[in-house]
Amino acid sequence: MRIIISGGGTGGHIYPAIAIANELKRLDATTDILFVGAEGKMEMEKVPRAGYPIEGLPVVGIKRELTLENLIFPVKLGQSLFRARQIVRTFRPDAAVGVGGYASGPLLLAASMAGVPTLIQEQNSYAGLTNKVLARWAERICVAYPGMEAFFPAAKIRMTGNPVRSDIQFADQQVSAGQQLFGLEATRPTLLVIGGSQGARTINEAMEAGLTQFVDAGIQVVWQTGPAFIERARKAVATVGSSLVKAYDFIYDMDKAYAVADAVVSRAGALSVSELCLVGRPAILVPFPAAAEDHQTKNAMALVDRDAALLVRDQAARTDLIPAALALLNNPAQRQQLRTAIKTLARPDAAREIAEEVVNLMKR
Repeated sequence: MRIIISGGGTGGHIYPAIAIANELKRLDATTDILFVGAEGKMEMEKVPRAGYPIEGLPVVGIKRELTLENLIFPVKLGQSLFRARQIVRTFRPDAAVGVGGYASGPLLLAASMAGVPTLIQEQNSYAGLTNKVLARWAERICVAYPGMEAFFPAAKIRMTGNPVRSDIQFADQQVSAGQQLFGLEATRPTLLVIGGSQGARTINEAMEAGLTQFVDAGIQVVWQTGPAFIERARKAVATVGSSLVKAYDFIYDMDKAYAVADAVVSRAGALSVSELCLVGRPAILVPFPAAAEDHQTKNAMALVDRDAALLVRDQAARTDLIPAALALLNNPAQRQQLRTAIKTLARPDAAREIAEEVVNLMKR
């Protein structure tokens, strides 16, 4: 099999794509997989790190507000379509998979024009613009939330859930390794703070202001800040002067990070929500309010409405997040209730189901 997988821009697109690729290779080790991403975006570094080749397109996004940057959008789109057609002609894929993000638009359009069967995977409860456009040509659409008929033809939809990195499924086996990796004490409670691959300014500023409260309570903190905030975080940790707080710009070993967590503070991106369901960790979700159509709040409410997570609004995070986290860590009964409820929403076989859909497309 020869498969192109395209998309990226954020970890929420990249890691599901890698999970699908890994499952395709598990189904048939001889499968040849090529990724196509956007030049300058994080997939150009993360995908090769996962062991796959990647080609870049010069595509850029279109801004929602009026801006001079939008003037170059048609030029970059035309260049990307031309390059995508070259890639499809040279690689000759049997199928193409789009996971959302700038690059998946030109690539899947070029694949469709060449008669290559295509599948798109929509992670969120509100469909992204690229996937809504591509749905016209896609033969299969894999989704993670009910009600996606509002965006896509019902006959094309398959409910699969979101694929996550395979190591996440075995997080509970990594507790000792995680404690060693992060330098944690086994007897102390641990809070994991993740704001997405780029970090979350509101969460970071709340943590910066509240570190002393965690240290005074004897709580360990593993804090992923994103690259833009890491220097401020390091200064805040130095000011507190405690080894209980560990700050990182990015955490690659997320299985170990989840393993050590007694509770998690997180944005509500689709990948984060799916991972939290799979590992069954009590979570406080702080949705990013500027996400398209406020889809992160919709993602979060899918859990909150089932008593499977707690919600702190972004605008209230600077005052409410630290007290909420401390209260949760001091309430074992509530943590157990959340852990039980969130695990019922897990879809551990999502990557396999999507890979099988890809194989079925080629058989047709």
